[in-house]
Amino acid sequence: MQQRTQPREVALYLDRLVGRRTPGLQYVALNAKGPLLSYCGGTADPVTGRPAVESTGFHAYSMTKTVTAAAVLLLAERKALRLDDSISRFTDPGHYGPSITIRQLLTHTAGVPNPLPLRWAHPAFEHDRFEETAGLRAVLRANPRLCSVPGSKFRYSNIGYWLLGDAVAKVAGMSFGSFVRGQVLQPLGIEDRDVSTDVPDWSRHARGCLERFSAANLFKKLLFDPELIGSRAGRWVMIEPHIVNRVAFGGLTGNARGFASFLLDQLRERPLLWGEDTRELFFEQQYTNRGDAIPMTLGWHIGTRGGMRYYFKEGGGGGYRSMMRVYRSAGIATVILANAAGFPVRQVLDWADSAFL
Repeated sequence: MQQRTQPREVALYLDRLVGRRTPGLQYVALNAKGPLLSYCGGTADPVTGRPAVESTGFHAYSMTKTVTAAAVLLLAERKALRLDDSISRFTDPGHYGPSITIRQLLTHTAGVPNPLPLRWAHPAFEHDRFEETAGLRAVLRANPRLCSVPGSKFRYSNIGYWLLGDAVAKVAGMSFGSFVRGQVLQPLGIEDRDVSTDVPDWSRHARGCLERFSAANLFKKLLFDPELIGSRAGRWVMIEPHIVNRVAFGGLTGNARGFASFLLDQLRERPLLWGEDTRELFFEQQYTNRGDAIPMTLGWHIGTRGGMRYYFKEGGGGGYRSMMRVYRSAGIATVILANAAGFPVRQVLDWADSAFL
């Protein structure tokens, strides 16, 4: 019988990755009672040597989408919208027309295109001049045609979640960020310093990095805004401080402690964010119009590990990688954040999570 991995072995394993596969790293595993292991190591900024600590923030990128989905479901629970409403009731979807629904956008079955989004970020010093609505309109004009019939197949799309963010703002009567902070994060006891819709303190934030000897670094001028390419520090190339063009598809920042608080509400006996029926809906597998199962719920992707189903969302861009998972049958959740573009979050979680399953 194979011996089970121990939490101490996980910490030692993560120690070996720090400095070699990523400058800094955070990892939390938890059950309904709280953390089982909280790990933090390495450097937040290889140039200055500033250490990564528990409060250090990272860009979450697409891991944000699951929180966006939670905001949509919260509005649905309050009957402020319906999942099968047309998105055109709440925002202008451009040439996509009125045929795509909120449910289809949540599940990536709307047929909305997905151009490479790595340039959908702007330097932090330009944020006061950035106009989000104009940014969305430009993206819609550049990508005017659906890729498939709405509801017919699974096609991942960042644009789809950008539209969902606009819908949340319209229904809530406030900015998307304000709604998420006040109605999703704060009810779970999550403070801005732990998860935020912006970067509350750049001096406590990790610098994104590219591996010097990597394809991403080789083609960085094609992938990234040249203004975001910074200096070298040993085996790392710095990405300058930046902000994602729209929070809803990838703009949350935070630390593992903060995201673990969001995950805790998926595990506790009675959720704080919403009713139990809505939480069950959050994890319900979805289908195409033909009844074919897709690897998605209303906000989570579905994976398996050793025959056990889990729900996950991965994020990556601008020199960061992240992933969170919920193993509902085991009552376990995990989250990992790294400030290296090529950090192998899937493989690392596959091994690290084995200590708790």
